[in-house]
Amino acid sequence: MAGSRPEAARSSAGRGSRAVGLLLGFAADRLLGDPHRWHPVAGLGRAAALSERALYADARLPGAVHAGLVVGGCLGLGVLLERATRGRPAVHALATAAATWTVLGGRSLEREALAVHALLAAGDLPGARVRLTHLVGRDPTALSAAEVARAVVESVAENTSDAVTAPLVWGAVGGVPALLAHRAANTLDAMVGHRGARYGRFGWASARLDDLLGLPGSRWAGLCVLAAGPARAGAAWSAWRRDAAAHPSPNAGVVEATFAGALGVTLGGTNTYGDRVEVRPTMGRGRAVEPDDVLRATTLARRVGGLAALGAGGLAALGSRV
Repeated sequence: MAGSRPEAARSSAGRGSRAVGLLLGFAADRLLGDPHRWHPVAGLGRAAALSERALYADARLPGAVHAGLVVGGCLGLGVLLERATRGRPAVHALATAAATWTVLGGRSLEREALAVHALLAAGDLPGARVRLTHLVGRDPTALSAAEVARAVVESVAENTSDAVTAPLVWGAVGGVPALLAHRAANTLDAMVGHRGARYGRFGWASARLDDLLGLPGSRWAGLCVLAAGPARAGAAWSAWRRDAAAHPSPNAGVVEATFAGALGVTLGGTNTYGDRVEVRPTMGRGRAVEPDDVLRATTLARRVGGLAALGAGGLAALGSRV
C-alpha cells in the first residue's frame, strides 16, 4: 500500500499537468493558429501517402492495415512522449500543450471562413469560390453567394467538432497518445476515407475509425452549442433530435443540426463533388443562409471551442483527484 502512494501521486500530477497543457495548447491555437511552414501534420500526411503507395489495393484489408499502421504509429509516439515526461509536471504540461496546439485547427478554420466572407462582402464571388476550396471538397464553380456561405457555415460546424472539440475530449481522457491518434485518424479520413471508386474499399477502415473516434467530440460540441447560445438552445436541441440522424455522417449531423438551430438557418441541400452529386438532408427549419451568417457561425464556433476547452481541462483536472 505504501509503495503505491508515490505512483498514485505521480499519476495525479500527470493528469493535473495534462489539464494545464490542454488549456495552454488551446490558447496557443487561438493566438497563433497553424504554423505556415513545417507543420507536423504535413509530415503525417506525407508518411500516410507513403504507406498508401506501399499498401494500396482495392480491398478493405489493406486499407485496415494502412489505418492501423498510421494511427498506431502516432499512438506509439504519444506513448513515448508521455513516458519521457513522466514525473516532470512542467515538462509534461509543455509536451501536452505542444501536442494540443499541433492537432487543433480552430483558429485556422476561422481565418479561412472569414477570408471567404471578406471576398463575398467585397462582391468578389469568383474569388470566394476559389477560396472556398480551402475549406470544402465540393465543386464551387456554379455556387451562388448564398450557396458559398452555406458551404462555409457547414464546414465551420463540422470542423469545430473534428478539429476542436473531439481532440480536446480525447486529450482530456487519454493525453498525448489520444491527441495524436485522433488527429491521425481524422487526417486519414480526409485523405482516403471519402467515397469514390478508388477509396470505397481501401478507405473504409479509415472512415469508420474516424466516425468512431468522433462520436464523443461531436456530442460534446452539440452540448457546447446549446450552452453557447442559451437564447436559441431550444431550437438547437430540437434540430439535433429531429434532423441529426438523417445526415450521412453520425458526427457532422449533430453539429450541423445544432449550428443550424442556434443560428436560425437551414443547412443541407445539393452538393457536387466532381462527377458525383449528393443531396444532403435539411438541417434546421430557419431561413436560407446569407453571407453574414458566416460571421455569426465563426462567433458561435469560437464560443463552442472555449467551452469545450474549459470542459476538457476540468475533466482532466477531475481525473487528477480521483
